[in-house]
Amino acid sequence: MPPTPSFAVKPTLVGQRVLLRPVAADDAVGLVEMLNDPEVRRLTGTRRQARPGTELERAEQWYSSRSADENRLDLAIVERHTNSYVGETVLNELDADNRSCSFRIALVGPRAFGRGYGTEATRLILSHAFGTVGMHRVALEVFAFNPRARHVYEQVGFVHEGTKRQALHWQGDWIDAHIMAVLAEDWSAHCGYPTSGK
Repeated sequence: MPPTPSFAVKPTLVGQRVLLRPVAADDAVGLVEMLNDPEVRRLTGTRRQARPGTELERAEQWYSSRSADENRLDLAIVERHTNSYVGETVLNELDADNRSCSFRIALVGPRAFGRGYGTEATRLILSHAFGTVGMHRVALEVFAFNPRARHVYEQVGFVHEGTKRQALHWQGDWIDAHIMAVLAEDWSAHCGYPTSGK
């Protein structure tokens, strides 16, 4: 039996286009940009816009505190060529007994969309979750008005498990949320190599 999963270790994961590294206070400017982008807020169902004057300080405090949390892993997505912050990816809601957690990812907006950053970042963090941490299940929710994200998730091995009907009320419309998950055996079959979580 592998060790109990934990996110105490905050790795740096290197891909071709991006690298994932622990978030830091210096990334707060990018986080504020992301939180204030109307398209990012729509796709994530985030109503609250960061407030001028306090948002940067709050973002710095949030990112500075992430290294101490052993039950979640917050990694900045950094474009390798420019060394610029283009988003974040998070493993959270750790259920160590059942070797499961939730996953989410957000990019800063149109300047980062359609460049393959999200797909590569997702593959990198799933490889870490299954191959290093020993997770058995990683789950997410994606809103029905975000088919681009759902397509990416399906490409990397997530399977649609169900729908939370009318889970989000957005600008007068009710939006479904799709529940998706990838299991260790799904990931192994998708990638062609074994995982450590049994």
